[in-house]
Amino acid sequence: MKKVKWGIIGVGNVTEVKSGPAFNKVENSEIVIVMRRDLAKAEDYAKRHSIPSFTDNANDIFNNPEIDAVYIATPPSSHAEYTIKAAEAEKHVYVEKPMATTFDECIKMVEACKANNVKLFVAYYRRELEYFKKIKELIDNKIIGDIKFVDVKLLFKPNKEDYEKDNLPWRVKKEIAGAGYFYDLASHQFDFLDYIFGPIKSVCGSSTNQLKLYETEDIVSASFLFDSNIIGSGTWCFTMENEENFDKTEIVGSKGKIIFSFFNPTPIEVYVNGKTEVIKIDYPQHVQQALIDSVVKDILGEGNCVSTGESGARTNWVMEKVLRKV
Repeated sequence: MKKVKWGIIGVGNVTEVKSGPAFNKVENSEIVIVMRRDLAKAEDYAKRHSIPSFTDNANDIFNNPEIDAVYIATPPSSHAEYTIKAAEAEKHVYVEKPMATTFDECIKMVEACKANNVKLFVAYYRRELEYFKKIKELIDNKIIGDIKFVDVKLLFKPNKEDYEKDNLPWRVKKEIAGAGYFYDLASHQFDFLDYIFGPIKSVCGSSTNQLKLYETEDIVSASFLFDSNIIGSGTWCFTMENEENFDKTEIVGSKGKIIFSFFNPTPIEVYVNGKTEVIKIDYPQHVQQALIDSVVKDILGEGNCVSTGESGARTNWVMEKVLRKV
């Protein structure tokens, strides 16, 4: 194989800028066909992005011998089904996050890909973004010494749609998303912390629904311990009605601390021995491009992608433990 030819299942908002265009910009990568259940929208996407084929039937991708790999960009409730079908069709898989609605589904996805000798990657793109690679570099080089603990705080206003009982976002519907906004957003955070500190070995949490805008949790707290013996804590609240959004993670070491944001490239602040360094790194136009490039190289045998089915499953396990679902 000299070039990875892709089929995309689900061409919604995430594929417009964050991911979709990158598949044709990465070397040795090409989108052949896109699928959406609304055929008119699939056709519109294909025309706007200069993609030769479109369909409203995922089987047209699974049964296409020209396709080497499938990008699954649907909501989490269909990730396991499509991943298993792709694996059985001997297609490599790149699946959106969170990896699935449950940890059990994640395990089935990993097993299906292993059984069919195909590779499974998860779209936790922060592992390859320069902003977050700089944070990992600072940690690895012990700029702030030995890490003691990490504290995550994410406090968001309700979205306008959260007040629309008959038109709630799918991200707060358990049957589609697995849980509420916690699954959608904290998954990025737990995955990156897994990347820089290693797996979490124990975790507990509390959650409830305070504002009653929807049925899933709207406030969550957690305490967790990494295999590396680093302590972590977090608070996620999605009902800060009269406050500005607050996104701050603090990593504290024996020599200092690092402060950064997960969802906005605010400058990274590094405090060591009474001195402060501010590091500004912007996000690229297509935030998934660097990770997609590593996926393509991995499929072609030219490198190793750092976001796999195994690492993605660990994040689902952690989130289920936080919400006391396992």
